[in-house]
Amino acid sequence: MRYSSILASVACVLSIAPVALAQSAPAHNPPKTSWGVPDVQGIFTSASLTTMTRPAGASGLIISDEEAAKLFNRNIYTRVAKEEAGLSKLDEASSKELLADNNPDRGYNRFWMDPGEDLGKINGQYRSSWIVEPANGQIPFIKNTGAARAAASEEEFADLGSDGPEQRGLPERCIWGFTGGPGPVLRNALYNNTYQIVQTPTHVMIVAEMNHDVRIIPIDVARNPANPPKWGGDSVGHYEGNALVVETVNVMPKQNSNITDKGKVTERFSRMSDGRILYEYTVEDPALYTQSWKGEMPLNIETKGMFEYACHEGNYGMFNLLSGGRQYERDGRKNGVRKQIFAGVAEEP
Repeated sequence: MRYSSILASVACVLSIAPVALAQSAPAHNPPKTSWGVPDVQGIFTSASLTTMTRPAGASGLIISDEEAAKLFNRNIYTRVAKEEAGLSKLDEASSKELLADNNPDRGYNRFWMDPGEDLGKINGQYRSSWIVEPANGQIPFIKNTGAARAAASEEEFADLGSDGPEQRGLPERCIWGFTGGPGPVLRNALYNNTYQIVQTPTHVMIVAEMNHDVRIIPIDVARNPANPPKWGGDSVGHYEGNALVVETVNVMPKQNSNITDKGKVTERFSRMSDGRILYEYTVEDPALYTQSWKGEMPLNIETKGMFEYACHEGNYGMFNLLSGGRQYERDGRKNGVRKQIFAGVAEEP
């Protein structure tokens, strides 16, 4: 499994010609709820091998079938699946060889991942990234802010104490999922890519299969500026034509979201067809970015429904984490956990 160490690879910058958002605006006339607003309810999946940012070597936002096939074959999940095909050797020598590099990803093989089977499409065209602006498909971080936020994220997953649950990371404590949960922004990751949207006349709920994180969004209300930060942010919604529009600020700082207390995320949910939603987002934050950035991602109907994500409830997970961590301390070793893994296109070896 020589590719396991690059499961979290990210892509380099590649300039392309800009593509207008209007090119993918849905023409579908969606059904209405009983109270007369666009019905965007259902269980949907964001599973796809397309990534938020554009991989190195991609020619642009919209790519041909031939180029999509090349990116598919380069994708780390595709490569690991091929590498792990066939029967494993269970003899002692083979096991020692496999585990010689002490890579903890060895226990997280492709069988347990569900990132999607292909790159994503919008209007029948393959997309190399979800970001559509800037034209290069990259997040326009102000110099050093991207690195600082990445470092802060790593702190959540390394050298954690084990005297009690409070010293562990947020995902381990079932407070917020490690893939971003229900946003903002919605994402795709290595598994649990399912979302459920429920509407009432006064609220919208978005719940993520990952860690059963949830956002409760009031409709047509004025935001109270005195509201404290919230997990998933302080969101308010309204309807514009055939779209549900959600504006979010004031995300809990520890969530490591896309914005600071000076930022805002605007999301649009529009039905492209009975079985698909076009999810669009705009991220604005002068503290982090040189400009606003935008993305589009399809949410496809999920016929299998949602599965329970029980986290540590009802099992021995937290007890074992703390016990193992204390043993690490007695042995004088660092007590870390495996880094986050997201869907990504890896560079050629």
